[in-house]
Amino acid sequence: MPRSARGRLSARTGALVLLALCLVGFVAPLVAPADPLTTALHDRLRPPDASHLLGHDALGRDVLSRLLYGARVSFIVGVATLAISLVVGVTLGAAAGWAGGWLDEALVRLIDVFLAFPGLLLAIALAAVLGPSLANVVLALSLLGWPGYARLARAEVASLRRQEFVHAASALGARPLRIVVTHILPLALPTLLVQATFGMAGAIVAEASLSFLGLGVAPPTPSWGSMIAEGRTFLLVAPHVTLFPGLALAATVLALQLLGDGLRDALDVREGDGQRR
Repeated sequence: MPRSARGRLSARTGALVLLALCLVGFVAPLVAPADPLTTALHDRLRPPDASHLLGHDALGRDVLSRLLYGARVSFIVGVATLAISLVVGVTLGAAAGWAGGWLDEALVRLIDVFLAFPGLLLAIALAAVLGPSLANVVLALSLLGWPGYARLARAEVASLRRQEFVHAASALGARPLRIVVTHILPLALPTLLVQATFGMAGAIVAEASLSFLGLGVAPPTPSWGSMIAEGRTFLLVAPHVTLFPGLALAATVLALQLLGDGLRDALDVREGDGQRR
């Protein structure tokens, strides 16, 4: 099977899984069998049965309902972090790649500073300072996410601005902003799109990690990371409390990885990069 065909199949598979998880998360109020915050201590750690398909947690809350609502948190954090990081990173990277000189050098040094710190440790520090909340998690992860997009956009713009079609557009009187937005960035879009899928997967895992440590969304809001943390104490007597949110997190990340790999193969990103260099 040609690589582009394998890429399309992988991208479709990942996109379908991701779309299904996304829809399930956002229709959670309609399909959840119970209130995710309602406790019932007489049902604590009750295993899955016909009435509660995924069982109950340590406070007697329905695991399936919390899993569905937790999907909403994961996707909100992933999409919001991706959007902010992409806008900031592409804007700064494109400006530096086009202008060159001291602006380019300053951005490169700034990116090096951010990349010098371990990402998750820096996120933990920022989340601890800002406090546990959904907005603070998005802010902390966005501060860590933009350098990757900035470096990629800078390299793409710096490479493409030497092409003849850019010189032709400039000779016809097009302004630099118009050239970058309408001529250069569309050509860099496939590479940025592939990077975005991997970046979203990283943001979802980072949010789960912060929630696992108690630095993510404030309880009792359901989050896959906090659900795993709450169930680890009862792993031997009630593995379902940890198993199902762990599987949901793994399925989401796997879907995004499949989507990214599929897009990379289908769009021939690596060949395009090699040709431009």
